[in-house]
Amino acid sequence: MAPKLAVLAVLASLLGAVSCELRISLYAGYGFPPPNPNQPFKLPPASPPKNPRPDLKVGYYAAKKCPQAEEIVKRAVEKATPGEKAGLIRLFFHDCFVEGCDASVLLAGPETERTAFPNLSLRGFNIIEDAKAALEEECKGVVSCADIVAFAGRDASCSLSDGKINYDVPAGRYDGKVSRANDTFLNLPPPFGDLKLITDMFAAKGLDQTDMLALSGGHSIGRSACGSFSNRLQPDNSSTAMNRKLADQLNTTCTADSVNVPQDYKTPYALDHQYFKNVQEHNVLFTSDAVLLESPETKVLVDSFARDPFFLSGILPIGRNPWYDAFAKAMVKMGNWEVKNSTVGEIREFCGKVNEKIY
Repeated sequence: MAPKLAVLAVLASLLGAVSCELRISLYAGYGFPPPNPNQPFKLPPASPPKNPRPDLKVGYYAAKKCPQAEEIVKRAVEKATPGEKAGLIRLFFHDCFVEGCDASVLLAGPETERTAFPNLSLRGFNIIEDAKAALEEECKGVVSCADIVAFAGRDASCSLSDGKINYDVPAGRYDGKVSRANDTFLNLPPPFGDLKLITDMFAAKGLDQTDMLALSGGHSIGRSACGSFSNRLQPDNSSTAMNRKLADQLNTTCTADSVNVPQDYKTPYALDHQYFKNVQEHNVLFTSDAVLLESPETKVLVDSFARDPFFLSGILPIGRNPWYDAFAKAMVKMGNWEVKNSTVGEIREFCGKVNEKIY
């Protein structure tokens, strides 16, 4: 009976329900206890601040006799679909927030991170594997899967933003040997989180509120299952309520919890600052997006990131929206988190499993 109840609890969380009982299950499905205003959520233990570039260097593989490493990854990403590119950005985020940026999210097998509910919809694994195979042919045993994920996240961001986001990626990460499904639940910010919760969860990874808002802009691309926000589709008078027109449209579109819809209904295939305009207009899917207007500090950033550049004579853009640079900076900063070295890590031969032998 106990295993059946556990399965039912997870299924209830997947449904993203609207009743009180199912909302409690939704929290539990992410590893949280039922909401209790008198008891704070349990957060992952905060780690001491890290050196901004711990053992990582731009151009790292040039010294490792594999100077073409980044170009090989870029070529693999160029073959990806827009959806796969969006998935590569999300893959980097989900990797870094659990066990650090060590490609632990790529490990296959029972009870690994890949099998956890928040990761079931991850995409881009095939692109990483293709890049790894090409790199193993070119310079065997040199380039880590963790660095491939970081490079691919940058290249996907550059492609989807039409070149507006581009940055150097410090490299030298080693691949981790540990991947546990349960670790995802307490480390990945849930879509129903309030402002304090998501701020605290980013802070636990060494990321400040500006980084949090910048990275939230990743919701400018990609798709989401209706079940992950169905609780927001009902009439709601709260300050974080979804715009009623969008909610009505989604109620028509979301014929089942498994139906996928764009996260940005206006520019679904572009990584751009439209997301922040959507936040201003309450046209966002998740509570964790809507709460970005809940404090003066975060609202100022939303307003700043939402501004269009001024066009001289309606043709020549003057100035640059600050979000693009803030996103790039936050991606680099996130990429420094809990980096593994050769003592605790390895260079995997195949990204989906730990090595059976030492290079």
